[in-house]
Amino acid sequence: MSTEKGARAAHPHRWNWGTQMRKTKTAVIGIFLLALAACGSGGGTGSSSSSKTPSEASSTTTPTSTQTPPSTGVAGMAAVQVASTSLGDVLVDAKGTTLYLYDPDNQGAPTCYQGCATAWPPLVVTGKPTVGTGADDSKLGTVARTDGSMQVTYNKWPLYYFVKDSAKGDTKGQGVGGIWWVLDADGKAMH
Repeated sequence: MSTEKGARAAHPHRWNWGTQMRKTKTAVIGIFLLALAACGSGGGTGSSSSSKTPSEASSTTTPTSTQTPPSTGVAGMAAVQVASTSLGDVLVDAKGTTLYLYDPDNQGAPTCYQGCATAWPPLVVTGKPTVGTGADDSKLGTVARTDGSMQVTYNKWPLYYFVKDSAKGDTKGQGVGGIWWVLDADGKAMH
C-alpha cells in the first residue's frame, strides 16, 4: 500500500478534499456572478445587448488600493477632465482613468452598490470636485451615496470607474451589459 493507487484504495475519503475545493470555488464564483448580474440588470425593460461577454462585465478580484483608481477620495479632491481614447474624447479623472455612467442611475441617485460597486467603483470626493482640461465646470457636481459619501457627477450622471481598466485611456467597460458607457465632454453617453 505504499503506492499512491494503493493509498487511494485504502483511504478514498482523503482524496475528496480537492474535489470539494473545486466545488466550493465554483459555488463562490457562481454566487459572485449572480450578484454582479443583478447589478447589471438594472431592473429596466429595455434591451441590454452588447458585444461584451458576461465575463467581461464581471471581475473576481476585489479592488485593492493598487487597483482602485488613485483619485477616488484622495485628499478630498477629484478632478474630471477630457482626454482622447480609442473611442474618441471622453471623461477621465486626473490620472487619465476613464469614467463611466450607469444607465439605471438615470441622471439621479446612484444605484450601483455592493457587488456592482466592487466591479464599478464610484468616483467619490470629500471636498468639491475640480474641473480639468476640456470639461465644463457647470456640469460638475456631487450626489450622496447611501453610506454618506459624496459621488462625483457630470451632467447629473454619477461617475464610476471599471476595475478592469488598468492603464491610462483603457475603455474596457464601454457597453458592458448594454448599460455602462463612457461620457463625452457634454456629459452624454457615447453608445
